[in-house]
Amino acid sequence: MVDQARARRLAKRIASIVATAIDHEIKDPRLAFVTITDCKVTADLHDATVFYTVRGESLDAEPDLAAAAAGLEKAKGVLRSKVGAGTGVRFTPTLTFATDTVPDTARHMEELLERARQADSEVARVAASAKPAGEADPYKAPREAAESSESTDLD
Repeated sequence: MVDQARARRLAKRIASIVATAIDHEIKDPRLAFVTITDCKVTADLHDATVFYTVRGESLDAEPDLAAAAAGLEKAKGVLRSKVGAGTGVRFTPTLTFATDTVPDTARHMEELLERARQADSEVARVAASAKPAGEADPYKAPREAAESSESTDLD
């Protein structure tokens, strides 16, 4: 029987240990701008996937994903040792590092929403200055009023 709560707790603990080790103990300059965002552990607790993001040195600089991946791959053994010592489980999970695509997806969604807002404002601007294609009052006059005026002419 798989204990999902235990797997979630272990995943949180692994993410915390890896983030702390990268921040304080691993002296690789390629990992200076790496942030651990999430961790998923398999049901048998033997494999852990650690998700990370990389930011650039400045706001305009592109992140160096290849260097960060190489740095994490090199530090994988040390990080696994830290995880084993910090979790106390019988079998230390193997670590796999994967880039987190959530920030990129969120940025793309924001761009799409902004384009939709601009299209909506353009439609509202055009609609404000639009005129009806036909008469200003497209509805026909009530028939009763037309019939009563014809009956008074005949009398």
